[in-house]
Amino acid sequence: MSLRTPGIRLGDIPPPALLRMRRVATGLLVAMAGLFLVARFNAGGHPAWGYVQAFAEAAMVGGLADWFAVTALFRHPLGLPIPHTAIVPRNKDRIGDTLAVFLKDNFLIPRVVAQRMRGIDIAGAAGRWLTEGNATAAGGRMRYGAARLAANILESLDQERLGGMVRGALSGQLRRLDVAPLLGQALEAAIADGRHGPLMDGTIRRAARILESNQHLIRAMVHERAGAVLRWTGLDETLANKIIDGLEKLVHAMADDPDHPLRAKAEEGLAQLAHDLQHDPATQAKVARFKDEMLDNPALGNWWQGVWETMRAGLLRMARDPDAMMAGRLGEALRQLGTTLQSDPVLAATINRFARRAVVGAASDYGDAIVRLVSDTVRGWDAATITGRLENAVGRDLQYIRINGTLVGGIVGLAIHAIDGWL
Repeated sequence: MSLRTPGIRLGDIPPPALLRMRRVATGLLVAMAGLFLVARFNAGGHPAWGYVQAFAEAAMVGGLADWFAVTALFRHPLGLPIPHTAIVPRNKDRIGDTLAVFLKDNFLIPRVVAQRMRGIDIAGAAGRWLTEGNATAAGGRMRYGAARLAANILESLDQERLGGMVRGALSGQLRRLDVAPLLGQALEAAIADGRHGPLMDGTIRRAARILESNQHLIRAMVHERAGAVLRWTGLDETLANKIIDGLEKLVHAMADDPDHPLRAKAEEGLAQLAHDLQHDPATQAKVARFKDEMLDNPALGNWWQGVWETMRAGLLRMARDPDAMMAGRLGEALRQLGTTLQSDPVLAATINRFARRAVVGAASDYGDAIVRLVSDTVRGWDAATITGRLENAVGRDLQYIRINGTLVGGIVGLAIHAIDGWL
């Protein structure tokens, strides 16, 4: 059974403690009124009744005064439009503006935010959560909640549209990327470190296999270009064999001798290519055209679609089974990261400094927007809503004021009556 009533928010319902204290304060005021009537009726009897009457009368005055003051904060007493009553509803916009200014001046000043952030070890907290959070109930709930939220988001998004957005973003980034200088720098670094040797060896071995599998093409080419005399005498076959043998010896010599002159020429060509990729506009334009042609190729789009589907399926599997994810290599990597965050002070200081600057920057950039949000939110509330919420927040203490006013007023009235009798 729901406790909510249509049109009434849960935060607008007075809490039981407030209702109880309100009944106590009102009951005490009614009791003082009854005591006053009894004492008034017996005023001609024992002299003690005079003291009782003075106490009850002053208590009624004090209780009524405090009831009026407390009620006037939130509404018109007895529904009468008395000036300077219903203070909160009449000034809700000013209250919202004052609250917003208070937040900005005391919490959203970059200097204050930076000072508070210095005492927060974000890297240490993240490290502890990564290493220990999964073993605690709160960490497990947070992990499962985050995983369920991620899975719901992935499943709710339009698969085709999201995939298209991912492909479009990747394609846009690649189109804006100047690939040629990057390739040139990578090739230059590989040559400088001697890492191009395996590439050269692989190319030579590949050339040997191509030569071996295409000998018939060389023989046919020599046969077609040879004269009738060579073909009649069979010398064209001998010439073709000599050419094939020479090419095979050349390839094997290049493979066996790292200092072969042709290898040196090839390395010079690679070095020149690395230079042209970085500095020659014509070479860079050729690479850019090739890149654009590749990006415009439908086959590449289909390949990207397959990659996205694989990534999406993997993310869904991870989100639906966070235990398996944390038990695998990713979980081990995350736990290792948590250990590193706790044991490496330099890394922790770097992360904390980055987080502090990010929060301070957010306070500086969005502080005014947060202030406007608070102010506009309070302005958007109706008078009954803000009155109910404020009264629920502080109303219990205000009822204590009514009780104290009733008792203090009675004591003061009793004291005055006693002094008057002594004089």
